[in-house]
Amino acid sequence: MAKDINKKQFDETTKLKLDIFGECFEEWLPVFIHDRYTSDIYIFDFFAGSGKDIEDNLGSPLILLDKAKGNKLQYCSNTKKEINFIFNEAKPRKSKKLEENVINYIEECKSKNNCETCSYNYEIKNFEFKDILNDANIKSILKNKEFGKFVILDQYGFKEVDDDIFRQLISFPKADFIFFITSSSINRFKKHPNIIKYIDTSKIEFDDPKEIHRAVTKYFRDLIPKGKEYYLHNFSIKKENSGNYYGLIFGSNHTLGMEKFLKVCWKHDKLSGEANYNIDDNFEKGTLFYEKQNIKKDLISKEIENEILSGSITSNIDGLKYAMLKGCEPKLFTEVVKKLEKNNKIERLGDKNYSSTNIHRVKKYKIGIKDET
Repeated sequence: MAKDINKKQFDETTKLKLDIFGECFEEWLPVFIHDRYTSDIYIFDFFAGSGKDIEDNLGSPLILLDKAKGNKLQYCSNTKKEINFIFNEAKPRKSKKLEENVINYIEECKSKNNCETCSYNYEIKNFEFKDILNDANIKSILKNKEFGKFVILDQYGFKEVDDDIFRQLISFPKADFIFFITSSSINRFKKHPNIIKYIDTSKIEFDDPKEIHRAVTKYFRDLIPKGKEYYLHNFSIKKENSGNYYGLIFGSNHTLGMEKFLKVCWKHDKLSGEANYNIDDNFEKGTLFYEKQNIKKDLISKEIENEILSGSITSNIDGLKYAMLKGCEPKLFTEVVKKLEKNNKIERLGDKNYSSTNIHRVKKYKIGIKDET
């Protein structure tokens, strides 16, 4: 039986996971509020829990409601678009408690801020995950090209987001998702029939335990159809004082969605942008060279440089996307271009803007390689 994390105080691992959920959503929401091609907004939390822990720390549903207000309630007054929250919890007792916590949160928020009504809509569901995902109304929303969707899948373990569910998630238009997975369990019981029926562990390379979540992410990345432009990134979480590794996987079919998630990840991990521990063994905290080198950035910078000079990356669009696909913020490509241009190895042909944000909007420039002779 899965443990109930709402019955005790959230540990540091859970708090970090929730922080990333909230910060990711905080970056995501304004994009779709201001997108003129998006009519309505839907936020799904399919494993919502009861909404709080025993010490009244907010769980993901209440964090989402809290972040949705924006700085100084700036988004509460946005009535041009429907903003809808759909919270699902399969266990009846927890679902009832969730509804109580959501109602109390909204009433307290209205009282505190002198609001007569709440401008957001919400629904509390009580279904098993695969049942609600196959619900005709839910499916219709997820497939609607005019709706912006943010999907949280805070599953217990790993079995709910299997190959079929993952393929569905990446097929939904304007839908970014983030799911939690217990990567250590997959590693520890990789030959067990109950693991194999959900994930083909023969396709995952298990070497260093701290690399397991990277391997799991690669497994899902390999499920993306060839030729489909899709962005996937991972954040690994090691539970304090244990050998257990968990992780988040974020997916988006849009460059801006991935850029926003990478921003959150690199905020939490300035060395690799993907873990709450020293995943690349750069160096130990407290040593002389702490925060003075970065193996991952150095390696990807060199890769980008080689790709440019070999003629594989021929434009800023290609280069910015390449950096993101490697798990780095797109500004890393810009840094490499500036260095190569300064060393007189390349020239930019066309627009001279170094911008590294909103890749879908930046003006394209081509990269010309200078003859060293």
